[in-house]
Amino acid sequence: MGDLDRHSEVLQRLYDVIEVRKNKSPEASYTAELLSIGVEKVAQKLGEEAVETVIAVTQGKTNAVIHESADLLYHLLVAWAVTGVRPESVWAELAKREGKSGITEKALRGK
Repeated sequence: MGDLDRHSEVLQRLYDVIEVRKNKSPEASYTAELLSIGVEKVAQKLGEEAVETVIAVTQGKTNAVIHESADLLYHLLVAWAVTGVRPESVWAELAKREGKSGITEKALRGK
């Protein structure tokens, strides 16, 4: 098993935990609390984490980029869960794009 497989498994396990937390009390976990506040607040939190990641990148702080990227991925998975998006759907979309020029792929999206 390659590193990519192991890393995507970490994301899948985290997503599975997030799904389980949908049925928990908001007082029981941060994830349950996030899931209970609604899609708008989840999206807002995702945006905040994205901005924090961008700031860390522009400041060139490697450890902060790592930390903020982990936060961003977590909140992205929460956003997927709250909207019913499954990770395998995203992986499939990425696989469809594999080997295509980003310029070509972006142009095709506009049609």
